Amino acid sequence: MADDRTVLLVVDVQNDFCPGGSLAVTDGDAVVPVVNTLGRRFRHVVLTQDWHPAGHASFASSHPGRKPFETIELAYGPQVLWPDHCVQGSTGAAFHAGLDLTHAEAVIRKGFRGGIDSYSGFVEADRRTRTGLEGYLRERGIVRVVIAGLATDFCVNWTAQDAARAGFETVVVEDACRAIDLDGSLDKAWADMAAAGIRRVTAATLAL
Repeated sequence: MADDRTVLLVVDVQNDFCPGGSLAVTDGDAVVPVVNTLGRRFRHVVLTQDWHPAGHASFASSHPGRKPFETIELAYGPQVLWPDHCVQGSTGAAFHAGLDLTHAEAVIRKGFRGGIDSYSGFVEADRRTRTGLEGYLRERGIVRVVIAGLATDFCVNWTAQDAARAGFETVVVEDACRAIDLDGSLDKAWADMAAAGIRRVTAATLAL
Protein backbone atom coordinates (compact mmCIF):
# COMPACT_ATOMS: atom_id res chain seq x y z
CA MET A 1 0.00 0.00 0.00
CA ALA A 2 1.30 3.44 -0.95
CA ASP A 3 2.11 5.75 1.93
CA ASP A 4 0.25 8.95 2.83
CA ARG A 5 2.64 11.08 0.80
CA THR A 6 1.91 9.34 -2.52
CA VAL A 7 -1.07 9.88 -4.80
CA LEU A 8 -2.37 8.00 -7.84
CA LEU A 9 -3.38 10.64 -10.39
CA VAL A 10 -5.73 9.18 -13.01
CA VAL A 11 -5.89 11.35 -16.11
CA ASP A 12 -9.03 11.68 -18.25
CA VAL A 13 -10.38 8.10 -18.34
CA GLN A 14 -13.54 9.39 -20.01
CA ASN A 15 -15.91 7.96 -22.58
CA ASP A 16 -14.85 10.24 -25.43
CA PHE A 17 -11.27 8.98 -25.13
CA CYS A 18 -12.33 5.33 -25.19
CA PRO A 19 -13.51 3.22 -28.17
CA GLY A 20 -16.77 4.64 -29.50
CA GLY A 21 -15.94 8.13 -28.25
CA SER A 22 -15.44 11.18 -30.43
CA LEU A 23 -11.68 11.33 -29.77
CA ALA A 24 -11.06 7.67 -29.08
CA VAL A 25 -7.59 6.52 -28.14
CA THR A 26 -6.81 3.08 -29.55
CA ASP A 27 -7.50 0.52 -26.80
CA GLY A 28 -8.20 3.39 -24.41
CA ASP A 29 -10.59 1.27 -22.39
CA ALA A 30 -7.82 -1.28 -21.81
CA VAL A 31 -6.45 0.99 -19.10
CA VAL A 32 -9.58 0.61 -16.97
CA PRO A 33 -8.85 -2.77 -15.32
CA VAL A 34 -5.19 -1.83 -14.85
CA VAL A 35 -6.13 1.48 -13.23
CA ASN A 36 -8.71 -0.23 -11.02
CA THR A 37 -6.12 -2.73 -9.78
CA LEU A 38 -3.60 0.05 -9.22
CA GLY A 39 -6.15 2.08 -7.32
CA ARG A 40 -6.44 -0.59 -4.64
CA ARG A 41 -2.77 -0.02 -3.82
CA PHE A 42 -3.23 3.68 -3.03
CA ARG A 43 -4.79 5.45 -0.06
CA HIS A 44 -4.96 8.66 -2.09
CA VAL A 45 -6.45 8.89 -5.59
CA VAL A 46 -7.24 12.02 -7.60
CA LEU A 47 -8.94 12.13 -11.01
CA THR A 48 -8.70 14.72 -13.78
CA GLN A 49 -11.63 15.32 -16.11
CA ASP A 50 -11.62 17.16 -19.44
CA TRP A 51 -14.63 19.48 -19.23
CA HIS A 52 -15.13 21.71 -22.26
CA PRO A 53 -17.99 24.11 -22.95
CA ALA A 54 -19.69 23.74 -26.32
CA GLY A 55 -17.85 25.72 -28.99
CA HIS A 56 -14.48 25.44 -27.25
CA ALA A 57 -11.56 27.07 -29.08
CA SER A 58 -9.77 23.73 -29.41
CA PHE A 59 -12.61 22.22 -31.46
CA ALA A 60 -12.14 22.17 -35.24
CA SER A 61 -15.86 22.87 -35.54
CA SER A 62 -15.26 26.29 -33.97
CA HIS A 63 -13.02 27.31 -36.90
CA PRO A 64 -14.84 27.26 -40.26
CA GLY A 65 -12.83 25.50 -42.96
CA ARG A 66 -10.57 23.76 -40.47
CA LYS A 67 -10.39 20.01 -39.87
CA PRO A 68 -9.52 17.95 -36.80
CA PHE A 69 -5.80 17.46 -36.19
CA GLU A 70 -4.80 20.61 -38.06
CA THR A 71 -2.78 23.13 -36.04
CA ILE A 72 -3.63 26.81 -35.72
CA GLU A 73 -2.25 29.71 -33.71
CA LEU A 74 -4.25 30.91 -30.73
CA ALA A 75 -3.31 33.76 -28.42
CA TYR A 76 -1.10 31.45 -26.35
CA GLY A 77 0.59 29.65 -29.26
CA PRO A 78 0.08 26.58 -31.48
CA GLN A 79 -3.10 24.61 -30.89
CA VAL A 80 -4.02 21.23 -32.36
CA LEU A 81 -7.68 21.22 -33.36
CA TRP A 82 -9.73 18.29 -32.09
CA PRO A 83 -13.12 16.82 -32.81
CA ASP A 84 -15.73 18.08 -30.33
CA HIS A 85 -15.14 16.05 -27.18
CA CYS A 86 -15.81 15.98 -23.44
CA VAL A 87 -18.50 18.63 -23.65
CA GLN A 88 -19.75 19.55 -20.20
CA GLY A 89 -22.59 17.31 -19.04
CA SER A 90 -22.39 14.98 -22.05
CA THR A 91 -22.08 11.21 -21.95
CA GLY A 92 -18.70 11.59 -23.64
CA ALA A 93 -17.40 13.71 -20.77
CA ALA A 94 -18.41 11.15 -18.15
CA PHE A 95 -15.86 8.78 -16.65
CA HIS A 96 -15.79 5.30 -18.17
CA ALA A 97 -18.48 3.22 -16.49
CA GLY A 98 -16.01 0.49 -15.60
CA LEU A 99 -13.77 2.82 -13.63
CA ASP A 100 -13.96 1.66 -10.00
CA LEU A 101 -12.22 4.25 -7.86
CA THR A 102 -14.91 5.11 -5.36
CA HIS A 103 -12.30 6.16 -2.81
CA ALA A 104 -10.99 8.94 -5.09
CA GLU A 105 -10.78 12.11 -3.01
CA ALA A 106 -10.96 14.84 -5.65
CA VAL A 107 -11.83 15.49 -9.28
CA ILE A 108 -9.88 18.27 -11.01
CA ARG A 109 -11.77 19.60 -14.03
CA LYS A 110 -9.78 21.26 -16.80
CA GLY A 111 -10.42 22.89 -20.16
CA PHE A 112 -13.59 24.60 -18.99
CA ARG A 113 -12.38 28.06 -20.07
CA GLY A 114 -13.69 28.52 -23.60
CA GLY A 115 -10.56 30.05 -25.08
CA ILE A 116 -7.85 27.89 -23.50
CA ASP A 117 -7.18 24.21 -23.99
CA SER A 118 -5.83 22.19 -21.08
CA TYR A 119 -3.84 19.01 -21.40
CA SER A 120 -2.08 19.16 -18.06
CA GLY A 121 -3.84 18.53 -14.78
CA PHE A 122 -1.71 21.30 -13.26
CA VAL A 123 -1.42 24.21 -15.73
CA GLU A 124 -3.58 24.97 -18.76
CA ALA A 125 -2.22 25.37 -22.28
CA ASP A 126 -1.49 29.07 -21.89
CA ARG A 127 1.07 27.91 -19.29
CA ARG A 128 -0.19 30.52 -16.82
CA THR A 129 -3.67 29.43 -15.70
CA ARG A 130 -3.43 26.96 -12.84
CA THR A 131 -5.99 24.30 -12.00
CA GLY A 132 -5.32 24.28 -8.25
CA LEU A 133 -4.04 20.70 -8.27
CA GLU A 134 -0.52 21.60 -7.16
CA GLY A 135 -1.78 23.51 -4.13
CA TYR A 136 -4.21 20.73 -3.24
CA LEU A 137 -1.46 18.11 -3.28
CA ARG A 138 0.94 20.27 -1.29
CA GLU A 139 -1.65 20.96 1.40
CA ARG A 140 -2.24 17.21 1.62
CA GLY A 141 1.50 16.61 2.13
CA ILE A 142 1.93 14.71 -1.14
CA VAL A 143 5.49 14.40 -2.44
CA ARG A 144 5.17 11.61 -5.04
CA VAL A 145 2.72 11.47 -7.97
CA VAL A 146 2.05 8.23 -9.85
CA ILE A 147 0.23 8.87 -13.12
CA ALA A 148 -2.03 6.69 -15.28
CA GLY A 149 -4.67 7.42 -17.90
CA LEU A 150 -5.22 8.94 -21.33
CA ALA A 151 -3.50 9.84 -23.50
CA THR A 152 0.18 9.10 -22.91
CA ASP A 153 1.49 11.63 -25.42
CA PHE A 154 -0.83 14.50 -24.54
CA CYS A 155 -2.58 14.83 -21.20
CA VAL A 156 -0.46 12.25 -19.35
CA ASN A 157 2.77 13.71 -20.73
CA TRP A 158 1.88 17.33 -19.96
CA THR A 159 0.61 16.41 -16.50
CA ALA A 160 3.74 14.41 -15.71
CA GLN A 161 6.08 17.16 -16.87
CA ASP A 162 4.24 19.76 -14.83
CA ALA A 163 4.29 17.50 -11.77
CA ALA A 164 8.05 17.11 -12.11
CA ARG A 165 8.49 20.83 -12.76
CA ALA A 166 6.59 21.53 -9.53
CA GLY A 167 9.05 19.37 -7.61
CA PHE A 168 7.03 16.19 -7.14
CA GLU A 169 8.71 12.84 -7.61
CA THR A 170 6.88 11.69 -10.74
CA VAL A 171 6.22 8.19 -12.07
CA VAL A 172 4.21 7.15 -15.14
CA VAL A 173 2.76 3.63 -15.31
CA GLU A 174 3.16 2.75 -18.96
CA ASP A 175 0.68 -0.13 -19.20
CA ALA A 176 -1.96 1.96 -17.42
CA CYS A 177 -1.82 4.49 -20.28
CA ARG A 178 -2.58 4.51 -24.01
CA ALA A 179 -1.48 7.00 -26.68
CA ILE A 180 -2.85 8.87 -29.68
CA ASP A 181 0.60 8.85 -31.37
CA LEU A 182 0.10 11.70 -33.80
CA ASP A 183 3.14 12.17 -36.10
CA GLY A 184 5.61 10.57 -33.68
CA SER A 185 4.15 12.25 -30.61
CA LEU A 186 4.49 9.14 -28.43
CA ASP A 187 8.24 8.69 -28.87
CA LYS A 188 8.76 12.41 -28.33
CA ALA A 189 6.62 12.33 -25.19
CA TRP A 190 8.63 9.50 -23.63
CA ALA A 191 11.89 11.25 -24.51
CA ASP A 192 10.71 14.51 -23.00
CA MET A 193 9.50 12.77 -19.84
CA ALA A 194 12.83 10.95 -19.47
CA ALA A 195 14.68 14.24 -19.87
CA ALA A 196 12.55 15.68 -17.06
CA GLY A 197 13.57 12.86 -14.72
CA ILE A 198 10.20 11.12 -14.82
CA ARG A 199 10.32 7.39 -14.11
CA ARG A 200 8.61 4.98 -16.51
CA VAL A 201 7.41 1.75 -14.94
CA THR A 202 4.79 -0.95 -15.41
CA ALA A 203 2.09 -1.82 -12.92
CA ALA A 204 4.01 -5.01 -12.07
CA THR A 205 7.30 -3.20 -11.41
CA LEU A 206 5.85 -0.23 -9.50
CA ALA A 207 7.34 -0.30 -6.05
CA LEU A 208 5.41 1.52 -3.35
